[in-house]
Amino acid sequence: MKRVMRVLCAVCCMSGFVEGIAAETTATDAPQVFAPGVVSGPANEDSAAFTPDDNTVFFDRIHWPNAAIMVSHRVNGAWSAPTVAPFSGQWLDHDPAMSPDGSFIVFSSNRPDQEGGKALDAVMADGKVQAGSGGHLWRVDRKGNTWGKPVRLPDAVNSSSRTYAPSVVADGSVYFQRPADDDDFRLYRSQYRNGVYEAPVPVMLGDASAHKLDPAVAPDESFIVFDANFTGKDDPNRLYIAFRDGEGWGKPIDLGKDINVKSPWGAHLGPDHRTLYFSSTRSLPVHYPRTPQQAQEDIARMQWDNGSDNIWSVSLAPWLDAHRASGG
Repeated sequence: MKRVMRVLCAVCCMSGFVEGIAAETTATDAPQVFAPGVVSGPANEDSAAFTPDDNTVFFDRIHWPNAAIMVSHRVNGAWSAPTVAPFSGQWLDHDPAMSPDGSFIVFSSNRPDQEGGKALDAVMADGKVQAGSGGHLWRVDRKGNTWGKPVRLPDAVNSSSRTYAPSVVADGSVYFQRPADDDDFRLYRSQYRNGVYEAPVPVMLGDASAHKLDPAVAPDESFIVFDANFTGKDDPNRLYIAFRDGEGWGKPIDLGKDINVKSPWGAHLGPDHRTLYFSSTRSLPVHYPRTPQQAQEDIARMQWDNGSDNIWSVSLAPWLDAHRASGG
């Protein structure tokens, strides 16, 4: 028993060490808006999903209920004007997640389960229906330089009409969010084995009663970033990171006040697996007095800095490096 207690104490101390280093190193570069005026633009943008070469990004643009998955390409160092992705546009598609090898995308859509049907409704636990606002997960495979026909994931995954926010790991398994028995969102994982998505299992992270959303999982499943309301059910969501601990996950670590501004959400990882992309209504400050040039720049940025959700990026290096330094 004493040996067990010593081990538990060591683990607790190590956890505190990691959190301490992360806290000391969060004063790094502040989050930066992604492709302002191009990708981060006139509506609400989220779910930046990059090809492995970092030269193409899929994301969704939404002014509810008007939404589609968009695509932009890096050309001569600049991002091209986004266009509707070839597999999107007909239905309310959102939350694209790229497989680590770039061979397929999983996304959420209200498209009918059977061809020729009507848009999927969102059905609440109390029986209330939000017409056309449902979501099931669909997979679309790359076909050379284009994309194939989306295929719905099986009923084991899509058992709820509110299944959203996928994240794909190296072996093809999918993390996602859907309502639990209390009708609040939790995270789940479906193992992909022999070409089949197996029955999902809950992802246990911190307080079981808190809702958890928008998983972004490292390809090797060594860490996960997500948003949750651990501080209280009526409090704003905050972004957290948790590291693999055996078969489960360690204590979630708050990403700090510099990132957790205005309820950030929609975590995705960049192709380097060290850059976090997320959405927020945060904005850049305006400083007075200002020069005529500064005034022009401030006015010009209103095309994206307008109170809508934009995509922001920040390095996860402080947390990843601290965890590695601690022996994790």
